[in-house]
Amino acid sequence: MIYLQLFFSFLQIGALSFGGGYAAMPLIQEHVIVTLLKEKFVDQYHWIDEEEMLDLVAIAQSSPGAIAVNSATFVGTRIAGPGGAVVATLGCILPSCIIVTLLAYIYTKYRKMSLLQGTLTSLRPAVV
Repeated sequence: MIYLQLFFSFLQIGALSFGGGYAAMPLIQEHVIVTLLKEKFVDQYHWIDEEEMLDLVAIAQSSPGAIAVNSATFVGTRIAGPGGAVVATLGCILPSCIIVTLLAYIYTKYRKMSLLQGTLTSLRPAVV
């Protein structure tokens, strides 16, 4: 049950947090501490608290990789061990993987379309 809670919690965070790991931090703090674990789990089992949230930020920043993924791994490990780390990390990265895969499929299917090429050509200066 905890694996499902971790997975769907970080799936939601991964799907809704745009702007990188720093944008996900408030969602992780709010979601894990209040919503996901439903105060009784926090109060009863003391899985994560405000002090650990500060540790989470420090560990996520000092570790190589994306902050949101590092945070998911830390929280998953803290709550459910190595299996929890895997489940939380997969939940965090799955939305991005799905979106990128869909965009790649759409691009390969419609890459010859003049409207798409015109749009991409106009976006190039903004990317630079």
